[in-house]
Amino acid sequence: MKLIVGLGNPGAKHAGNRHNIGFMAVDEIHRRHAGFQPWRSRFQGQVSEGRLGAEKVLLLKPSTYMNESGRSVGEAIRFFKLEPEDIVVLYDELDLPPAKFRMKQGGGHGGHNGLRSISAHIGTDYRRLRLGIGHPGDKKLVSNHVLGDFAKVDRDWLEPLLAEVADNAGLLAEGKDSQFANKLTLALEPEKARRKDKPAPARDGSPETAKPKGQSHIRQARPPKTVSAPKSGPMADILKKLLGGGD
Repeated sequence: MKLIVGLGNPGAKHAGNRHNIGFMAVDEIHRRHAGFQPWRSRFQGQVSEGRLGAEKVLLLKPSTYMNESGRSVGEAIRFFKLEPEDIVVLYDELDLPPAKFRMKQGGGHGGHNGLRSISAHIGTDYRRLRLGIGHPGDKKLVSNHVLGDFAKVDRDWLEPLLAEVADNAGLLAEGKDSQFANKLTLALEPEKARRKDKPAPARDGSPETAKPKGQSHIRQARPPKTVSAPKSGPMADILKKLLGGGD
């Protein structure tokens, strides 16, 4: 059993909040993968069981409000006797620009109250998918920002992001976090993905070419040295005789 947790606040008034992007992502997984059961109340949250590939998965949206998310997650992992690597938490990240994402395992809560609560209940070694919502630029504006709804213009990046998270959720269930991140980068940031695969150019802007082993650029650039015969003197006379150029 693998546990995929989306963080947010319950209730219709919070449904479109930036703070609820974790709920949105889990809802999209549920919607795009056939076979998941209808949502039902369990573990102080809303849950749905199903499969992603060969993995049995429980989707969980805590109903405890963000600050008490750990109570719900703790109940679920104790019931199924799960290990940290079996758990992925999806949540909003102020320190990432909109449409960006990062995968990581372990670490601190970074001021996120949902993570703070989960870490207090189960420790810090669980896996995280951070979904960027951007920072308003002033700490005083953070609360209104995260509890405010996404704007209509945000749909241009939000819907593709949620779709890619859902379509590749099977990799999360299999614990293939690097492959998951690569898939999303290729789909959402193709230019960045191509730059990673492109060989570094040489200093003159041309593709780097292989050079013979054991030779430096300087040695290749220098022509071989030639030795000129002296034109006069005793050595010149000797060389003329040896080479047949003497009188």
